[in-house]
Amino acid sequence: ILVGDLADSTSMVSRLVHREPVSVRRPEKETHPKLFYRGAHQTTLDPLAAAQPPGGLFLWSEQISGNGRVVSGSPDEARGSGAGSANSSAAALLAYDVAHAIPWDWRVSLYTLTKGIASGSYLVALLLALVGGLAWGSTVWLRTAPILALVFLGITGALLIWDLEHPERFYMIFTRPHWKSWLVRGGFVITGFGAVLTGHLLAGLSGSGTPRALAWIGAPLAAMTAAYTAYLFAQAKARDLWQNPLLPPHFVVQALIAGSAVLLPFAPGFAGSGVRTLLAGAAVVHLLLVLGEVSLTHPTAHARRAAHEMVRGRFRVFFWVGVALVALAVAAPGMNGREKREYDLVRATEEPIVWT
Repeated sequence: ILVGDLADSTSMVSRLVHREPVSVRRPEKETHPKLFYRGAHQTTLDPLAAAQPPGGLFLWSEQISGNGRVVSGSPDEARGSGAGSANSSAAALLAYDVAHAIPWDWRVSLYTLTKGIASGSYLVALLLALVGGLAWGSTVWLRTAPILALVFLGITGALLIWDLEHPERFYMIFTRPHWKSWLVRGGFVITGFGAVLTGHLLAGLSGSGTPRALAWIGAPLAAMTAAYTAYLFAQAKARDLWQNPLLPPHFVVQALIAGSAVLLPFAPGFAGSGVRTLLAGAAVVHLLLVLGEVSLTHPTAHARRAAHEMVRGRFRVFFWVGVALVALAVAAPGMNGREKREYDLVRATEEPIVWT
């Protein structure tokens, strides 16, 4: 193993890389790796291309398993998964694959949910108001939706800062932004959305402004708050399953589901019926997108392996429980007789009814 400065033309590493045939892992991903292999066939650099011995051979059998570590093929993991399903050929035969810390943990998963609630609760209230399912002067539109959105947007910001390698330097996202990073762009989108929500809530509480006019800015910012994570994930070019052009609209659909579910207990009368209808419709679209993602042929072996682990492998319980819960949302009840009468009353009157 040789370590050196590639920028120094006189270093041994630089001379080897520029004068002798070397290989890198997955050059098609354009991640420009700085780890080069001399004298290695390209197939030996792909863990999925290595042969799997029938009885199992664990070169790294002393790896420590546990939360927060990626362990490839340790005997304990294989026994726990049943039939040696976790016996990775990468750990079994290739010496360069060692245990390493998981770069993203539960905080990233949780933040996608909280920001989905923040953007979705605002978008759901706005959509209902636009189609007449919610009065512009209702408490749900003036106060409830912006309060829920601000609370969960604040949680999102806290999780994002917590997940940074140096949380105390989060302000540098704004003072020294790297504009090619969607983490930076997302930070500005969230900040703008928070400003609109604050203005919306102040106008609703004071009665001196028109939150309806802010929707022209709030709607695109809410949609981008929900969708920008798809572009952030896509920047991880070596993660094949994330290179999906349907991820941005899928994140918006997920936000509508999360926002509807959180807003539903606060929506009275026929407004609640509208929220349930949106929840059911978004759940149907979500299930169709998931069906397309798992049923279509994936372009690479790594994407197929990731999809298999999600649907049939170690994460299958989380996946199928999630599918079942979303399916329940499809069965959300429609408008009952009382809600229908309230709806007809509001539609027939010129003045909106303010729900409290």
